[in-house]
Amino acid sequence: MSDLAQRWAPHVTVATVVADGDRLLLVQETIDGRHVLNQPAGHLEPGESLAEAAVRETLEETGWDVELNAFIGCYQWRAPDGTGFLRFCYAARPLRYHPERVLDTGIEAALWLTTTELQARHEQLRSPLVWQAVVDHLAGQRHPLGMVKEVA
Repeated sequence: MSDLAQRWAPHVTVATVVADGDRLLLVQETIDGRHVLNQPAGHLEPGESLAEAAVRETLEETGWDVELNAFIGCYQWRAPDGTGFLRFCYAARPLRYHPERVLDTGIEAALWLTTTELQARHEQLRSPLVWQAVVDHLAGQRHPLGMVKEVA
């Protein structure tokens, strides 16, 4: 096995904390037969920037166009099965809803919840990344979008 094949490569994902007043936009999905809640999130695709991926994933999973307004943070997490993730999380504001849009496969619904409602459903969070991003967002953790640079 080559050194390259042995090199560990985490999954690179993006997520958006979309806030409208005291409500947050979340997605409900079924993973391994379990109903879970997540921010609009997904994998970085070839040729796109992290910011482009965050906007795309939000639209595909919720039907909402959003405008990114800050970078919240980057989170490293190891799932129970050992899979590694690097998650880049952005803050966004909702712009326009497309009710006719079919949501991504696996997404059951996009819903707006207050932080109190989300905390009451804590056992349904897909991963600890969901709540950590909310906590950081509520604490006012915001960095300029330019903090994440795409270098050509």
